[in-house]
Amino acid sequence: MNIFEVIVLAIIEGLTEFLPVSSTGHMIIASSLMGIQSDNFVKLFTVAIQLGTILSVVVLYFKRFFRTFEFYFKLLVAFIPAVIFGLLFSDKIDELLESPMTVAVSLLIGGIILLFVDKWFKDANVDDADQISYPTALKIGVFQCLAMIPGVSRSGASIVGGMTQKLTRKAAAEFSFFLAVPTMFAATAKKLFDFYKDGHTITSQELNLLLIGNVIGFIVALIAIKSFIGFLTKHGFRVFGIYRIVVGAIIIVLILSGHSLKVI
Repeated sequence: MNIFEVIVLAIIEGLTEFLPVSSTGHMIIASSLMGIQSDNFVKLFTVAIQLGTILSVVVLYFKRFFRTFEFYFKLLVAFIPAVIFGLLFSDKIDELLESPMTVAVSLLIGGIILLFVDKWFKDANVDDADQISYPTALKIGVFQCLAMIPGVSRSGASIVGGMTQKLTRKAAAEFSFFLAVPTMFAATAKKLFDFYKDGHTITSQELNLLLIGNVIGFIVALIAIKSFIGFLTKHGFRVFGIYRIVVGAIIIVLILSGHSLKVI
């Protein structure tokens, strides 16, 4: 990877990680267009730059993260399903990651769902993510597990999960952001552990690329989160649904036209 590719991927990660549009789908298109060859460091990079986006959530919602201990227990309850499903189906998840068509189909189906989700859940009465119950947190955590299917979108799955539990769009989105912190931190930690366990090391140049990627991802994610909350509250999910359908269609066209796509 060169510095230009790092900047592009970091911007994509920062923009798409917290939006219901699937960062995986965007990574596929970007890496294909730039001709990035997947290797051990590239695979590590695409996960490790999540640390920067995690930090953006902590910074934006700093006071919320240090309000009560009960808040952490609710996040833990919501996080547990991802741990269980991840351990049980890790091999199947890795297999799905080799299928760009799975990503494309997931994007299309998710896009269609987002076209109608605002109409399906109109009777929301919980406007504060801190007010959710433990059973609700657990159910949202189960919904988040759907994102183990590439292309589903972690934020999209958990936000819709929150809306099924009568959370407003704003409250569901914010809880999704909070839940991203332990989920993405665990994914990054596991990736780093596996990387070193397999005998790989990071060179000084690669470390610099990781630092640059995380800084850029952090800055872009700050902007994306603040903008998303305002847009979602006013306009809902329809635009994101249309956008997902377009991206999914682009991936299918690339596949059918003979492009070799692979989730990096």
